[in-house]
Amino acid sequence: LSDTDKHYIYSPETSPQPRVYFQTPAGTTEEPETPVRKQGRVTVKYDRKELRKRLNLEEWIIDQLTDLYDCEEEAIPELEIDVDELLDMPSDVDRAARVKDLLVDCFKPTEDFITELLDKIRGMQKLSTPQKK
Repeated sequence: LSDTDKHYIYSPETSPQPRVYFQTPAGTTEEPETPVRKQGRVTVKYDRKELRKRLNLEEWIIDQLTDLYDCEEEAIPELEIDVDELLDMPSDVDRAARVKDLLVDCFKPTEDFITELLDKIRGMQKLSTPQKK
C-alpha cells in the first residue's frame, strides 16, 4: 500500500503505550473484507502538559471572543490568533500590536483581553515541533 492508501487508527485503549494501526480503506479489492492491522509505534511524544495548557488557552480565547464580539462561537469573525506566531515575536509590545490588528473590527474594548492573553502565553512552548522524550 502507498502512504496515501493508509488510514491511521489510534488505539490508546489497547495498550498503555501509544500504538498506530494501519488499515486498508474500504473498496480496495486486493485485501479480504476484514481489515488488515499491522502494529506500529509512535516514536515522538508531545508534552501532554503543554498540549493541555494549549487546549485550555484556545477554549479561553473562544470564550473571550464570543464575549468581545457578542455572538455565538459559530458567528465569530474569521480571525486566527496563532499562539506560535505570537511566541516567535520578540516582545509583548509586538504581540499586543499583532492581536490588536487581528481585533480591528471589534467594537468592544480589547485591552483587557490582550493583557490577559499575553499573561497566559508567557512561558508557553511552541507546539509546531514535537518534543522527543
